[in-house]
Amino acid sequence: MKRVILWIIKGYQKTLSLDHGILGKIFPNLRGCKFTPTCSEYTYESIDKYGVFKGGAMGIRRVVRCNPLADAGQYDPVP
Repeated sequence: MKRVILWIIKGYQKTLSLDHGILGKIFPNLRGCKFTPTCSEYTYESIDKYGVFKGGAMGIRRVVRCNPLADAGQYDPVP
């Protein structure tokens, strides 16, 4: 299950992600994530390190924090 979810995240990054994928090349002025590493990279790393449930929960919390009111450019690595 872990490998499947990581594969889905990589697929998202290569296609739909404004930071990594094709959409980012089509719309270069749009910026996706306000954090470094990006939300998808953070979620990938947290699931890889902590597993689907704990890592997935960490990723969801990160995506919720990534909003227009967040300070841009914050460095927030996986613990």
